[in-house]
Amino acid sequence: MDAIVLLKDDHQTVEKLFKAFEKAGEQAYAEKRKIADQVIEELTVHAVIEEEVFYPAARGAAPDTKDHVLESVEEHHVVVWMLSELAGMDPKDERFDAKMIVLMENVRHHVAEEEKDWFPEVRKAMGRNRLVELGEQLVEAKKTATRNPLEVPSATKA
Repeated sequence: MDAIVLLKDDHQTVEKLFKAFEKAGEQAYAEKRKIADQVIEELTVHAVIEEEVFYPAARGAAPDTKDHVLESVEEHHVVVWMLSELAGMDPKDERFDAKMIVLMENVRHHVAEEEKDWFPEVRKAMGRNRLVELGEQLVEAKKTATRNPLEVPSATKA
């Protein structure tokens, strides 16, 4: 699987979780907690592999994507801090749903920019063979990626 296909699959996985959260009843605290925990893990791992493997490769292959990469890292910074807050939050807290909604808005914006604005540029610059090779690196990186949002590289960049 090539790197962009893998990242888009991750995006779809998270979107399905977002939809499940949106469909959960207002009082479905246990279900919302479970979904939030899955979102935290999926987005944490995704951010790590993008920041440590994909973004440097994309920037190297397509130098014009530098600004997109820098903006994406800043978006990750915001998201991982929100994930860390959600991790310790009681789903009965009145701010829990609101925080998830803001997280979903941020992630959906980020995904749209990646998929529409710069994944096509990266695909063109890298070509199929390099993307497949990079996809294999992403699969391997997922195995050892942290599950702690505050250990994602962008978490500590101010």
